[in-house]
Amino acid sequence: MKKKITETTFVITAVIGSFLIMLLVMVNTFSSSKQTVSATNEAVSAVSSFYLEAMADRRAQTISNLINSTFDEMGKALAFIEEEHVETQDDLRSIIGKVESLLSLNRLALVDQDDIVYTRYTTYTGRTRHEFLSEEVMQDRMISTVYFYGSSKQLCLAIPIPDFTIMGKPMKACFAQIDIRDIVNLLAFDYQGSTYFGLYSKNGGNISDTDLGPVIAGQNLFDALEPYLTEDILSMHRDNFANGAEGDITYASDGVAETLAYFPIQGTDWEIVVLIRESVINDQIREISEKNLSSSRKQTAFTLIAALVLAVVLLLESRMIAKSKIEAEKETSKTFKTMANTDAMTGVRNKHAYAEQEAALNQQIKDHEIEKLGVVVCDINGLKTVNDTLGHAEGDKLIKEACALICKYFSHGAVFRIGGDEFAVLLKGEGYDLMTEDIEAFNRKAEANIAEDAVVVSVGYATLNAEDRQVRDVFDRADQMMYERKKELKEMGARTR
Repeated sequence: MKKKITETTFVITAVIGSFLIMLLVMVNTFSSSKQTVSATNEAVSAVSSFYLEAMADRRAQTISNLINSTFDEMGKALAFIEEEHVETQDDLRSIIGKVESLLSLNRLALVDQDDIVYTRYTTYTGRTRHEFLSEEVMQDRMISTVYFYGSSKQLCLAIPIPDFTIMGKPMKACFAQIDIRDIVNLLAFDYQGSTYFGLYSKNGGNISDTDLGPVIAGQNLFDALEPYLTEDILSMHRDNFANGAEGDITYASDGVAETLAYFPIQGTDWEIVVLIRESVINDQIREISEKNLSSSRKQTAFTLIAALVLAVVLLLESRMIAKSKIEAEKETSKTFKTMANTDAMTGVRNKHAYAEQEAALNQQIKDHEIEKLGVVVCDINGLKTVNDTLGHAEGDKLIKEACALICKYFSHGAVFRIGGDEFAVLLKGEGYDLMTEDIEAFNRKAEANIAEDAVVVSVGYATLNAEDRQVRDVFDRADQMMYERKKELKEMGARTR
């Protein structure tokens, strides 16, 4: 005999069924929570490593570009000095001062065979001050870290000049110095007070005097990490530093995960180290994760259909929040990048932006991904004369007028201000195709401006050929043509420097 289904039975069945459904939802929620936490931690670790390695690599390349650029400028400085008639030390000091201003070099100096150092301001015996002078004959360029003026650290770049003679004295070397604080200012960044960087020597010594997070701070890197890493792992990273290798380290301090990446700086015995507290990324990822988990917990208090509807709503909301955050972060990143890459006076891109673009183009040249590239080098005539006679306000006005003129005639190119009175234009696509026509029109305008006492700019240009290995090769040819053009305009009556 079949048992009759009563209202009580139906209610009991509904209650038990509902309880079982909620129990299954709770079990599923708990299981999902564990999986989400695990996936979040893996994502944090992966994002941290990728983010740090990218930042370290880019900043190491920036320093390498700065070093290579300084060596190039030193070569130009020697060529300039050699053309001058230097007969006395006063003449030499004056020429060195001009070259430092013209090429934006810091502490340029020449050293004769007796290890006498000639600078802009003084002359002194340099064997005890400069490590590279201990060698009787310098074989190649040298890079070293030196200490001057108390605790100030300098990067010293030196090259041999065996066939260089001035004032009747054969010269041994030429060197320039870059204040490490300037390098730090070039690379400095901060993200919510939780992203840090520092420059370190092979033994882990802090060169930049910057704090690398609360644990390491300004200490020796390996001394600070000793309580947090095993001896084997610490030894491995010491060897990486000593051999100029790259790597990353993850450790925990007071329950907070820290990740740092280090990258060798080409041409030096330095490593650049970047650290981010994983809690920053963890908080952002977990915020979205917890909202999804919260929606799952609420399913236990509602019917299955209501829980599913709520989950869909919350999922859509979380996606909208995530999308909004991503867009906001992109906009913020874009704004900061624009500020960092824009020349404050003229509004065009600056030397830092040019260095980034140059690095990207160098990679394209290396990979044979680019065939048409033009480089135009522009230099303002008479800027120093205007500054000296009319004041820097008029000089700034001249720079802005020159920039406007360059932008007008090279509207299809990327314009950069790479020095006080120097601009560069990179031309691809339509700009490359119109380069010859635009150059001719620009030169006609410059010659016409001589008679009108208006702004005059000397330009030189060159294009990428099969023998070129980097943008610098094209730039140097354009730069040489610019100097020849400068002489032509001078003979036509244009103001000199």
